[in-house]
Amino acid sequence: MTQRSVRSVLVVLFDGVQSLDVTGPVEVFAGAALQAGHAEGRPDGGRGDADAAYRIRTASLDGGAVRTSSGLTLVPDAVLADEPAPHTLLVPGGPGTRDPDPRLTEWLRASAPRAERLVSVCTGALLLAAAGLLDGRRATTHWAVSDHLARRYPAVDVDPDPIYVRDGDVATSAGVTAGIDLALALVEEDLGRDVALTVARHLVVFLRRPGNQAQFSAQLAAQTARREPLREVQQWITEHPADDLSVEALAGRARLSPRHFARAFQSETGTTPGRYVERVRLEHARRLLEDSADGVEEISRACGYGTPEAMRRAFVKSLGTAPAEYRRRFRPHSAG
Repeated sequence: MTQRSVRSVLVVLFDGVQSLDVTGPVEVFAGAALQAGHAEGRPDGGRGDADAAYRIRTASLDGGAVRTSSGLTLVPDAVLADEPAPHTLLVPGGPGTRDPDPRLTEWLRASAPRAERLVSVCTGALLLAAAGLLDGRRATTHWAVSDHLARRYPAVDVDPDPIYVRDGDVATSAGVTAGIDLALALVEEDLGRDVALTVARHLVVFLRRPGNQAQFSAQLAAQTARREPLREVQQWITEHPADDLSVEALAGRARLSPRHFARAFQSETGTTPGRYVERVRLEHARRLLEDSADGVEEISRACGYGTPEAMRRAFVKSLGTAPAEYRRRFRPHSAG
């Protein structure tokens, strides 16, 4: 590996930062540098070496320690103004993005465009938007603040659903762990799939989630119903995706009329029974494609689609890819 292949990563620190937004991506990049070094036969894996795949630095406005939202203290390496333009500038989120120091916004406005790649995690997108760096771009953030981001910065094309979004040299991600997904995607782009997979295994996470995957599992996408009959029905749906999950059948399980059931279900969960069933079936199908050697036809029956074509349409609509392609891209080579 030559000096020119080194990619500098500068992580912005500030009071009220979310610690996982910082440490998650840092662990990914650090692990990737170590794995790339091992692949080249360097005993130390290149850690601390000028030839490492990534050189990671942290910096704050004045170079002083910052207190994270959980109370941990992080000590940066440097003062932001003293750092040269990095290859990757990473801006984490946290409560500190709600009322940021104006000096930080100004530094981002002036300095961020000099980075080759600009990355935000979670509500770090608010800082980028405040600095005008997301104007005219598609972006995402934590689902809880996506409406706020869209209202406050109408020039930003906010997509609240994906776990991360790439728009040219700017990448934004959803809450906390989505920053790890995005960092793994960047490592795969920089160093290849093998390195990214190795890092994912060491961190016991999955190199499987496409950027356009929804931020929630189906069970989390709709809040859990408060009333017992509806909560039992939700559980039944997740455990029996291949069964008859029509409104009439589910209403019968809840001992309600179909009309009353549909109204109550949407009121309690925030989504219709049909959409909830669609999410559960899609999530179950994804897991089987990722974790089993079952064929597409068998999976389509097991998930209640009936035919491979019906499952293909559901995948294309929700994920933008067919089941076979999804399996090829997101199933670990060792699975099955």
